[in-house]
Amino acid sequence: MVIKKINCCKCIYYYITWDPAYPKGCKLYGFKSATLPSILVKQSSGIACAKFTPKVK
Repeated sequence: MVIKKINCCKCIYYYITWDPAYPKGCKLYGFKSATLPSILVKQSSGIACAKFTPKVK
């Protein structure tokens, strides 16, 4: 099994917030965090983010 890191910066749901304490956010799950949202999802649920959708260039 290959474990692939998820880069939230390349996801359509990722955004930068104005909150200096929680600068990274996920529109789909509706939260802000100090770390990348995919890391917080992995820590909370134990599984990798299943909703990653790459941005269209």
